[in-house]
Amino acid sequence: MTDGWRLLFVPSRVRQLAFGFGASIVVPAVVAAPLLLGVLLGAVISGSSVAWGVLWVLLALTVVGMILLIVAVVCVTVSTTVRWVEFRPRETPAQVVIARFLRSSTMAMADLQRVVVIERLSLGQRRSIKVMLHTRDETVECEPATFAPLSRVDAQALTSWLSEQLAPAQVAVERRTDVKRDFVRPDEWWTPSHTAELWRVPIGEVDGMAARRRVESYGYTPRASAMYSPGTSVTVYDPGRAYEVAAELRAERAARQAAGGTAAPGPDEDDATDSR
Repeated sequence: MTDGWRLLFVPSRVRQLAFGFGASIVVPAVVAAPLLLGVLLGAVISGSSVAWGVLWVLLALTVVGMILLIVAVVCVTVSTTVRWVEFRPRETPAQVVIARFLRSSTMAMADLQRVVVIERLSLGQRRSIKVMLHTRDETVECEPATFAPLSRVDAQALTSWLSEQLAPAQVAVERRTDVKRDFVRPDEWWTPSHTAELWRVPIGEVDGMAARRRVESYGYTPRASAMYSPGTSVTVYDPGRAYEVAAELRAERAARQAAGGTAAPGPDEDDATDSR
């Protein structure tokens, strides 16, 4: 039983470390696997002692990489992870207890200047949430683990709850949304067919609509086409703006339906419903 209201960011230290260990082993293995398999195949076919020597060197480097990554992950986790934050006592919080991975510290509520709840979004979907505690001396970043229940809590509900709990101490609580817009081009950009499906228009109208709606496009030649069909190019579209346009189109369609469906279709939607 705690003495105050607690925000639990990391329910299990063991599980958090296990997750870090797993990532530290998997990442180097995945990166090195294609090269190791290629060298192994060459060594088996050729029987060359040099090839086998190269294979053992690569294996040793992979193991060293795993060890270094494990050490780095453990150091970062232990030094920066916040397990929970507690406001004591329950009725009128006068203290803030911050429990890190191996130690905890207590400060007066008067030293807490403001709290910011940050929600990261990508294409309308939440990717993560974190709580920033701004004190007189530092800014404490508290991010829930992937398996923590707090990672699934609604950002507005969390902001309202914190505002209610910290109101007696007159601590400001803010909510901020960070929207991802730096999608990797062209890997994460949308093809015309995907964009047409999202906008609910024929694929032939995507390029013109993108130009009118100021959706950035990018034309490139895929590697396979560069070898076999040099003249073939592919156009892809910025997902961030394309998603916003999809929301605009839904709102426009809903407005027309609310008005009785008597309005004529706009230039973006001529013959867009039945031509696919």
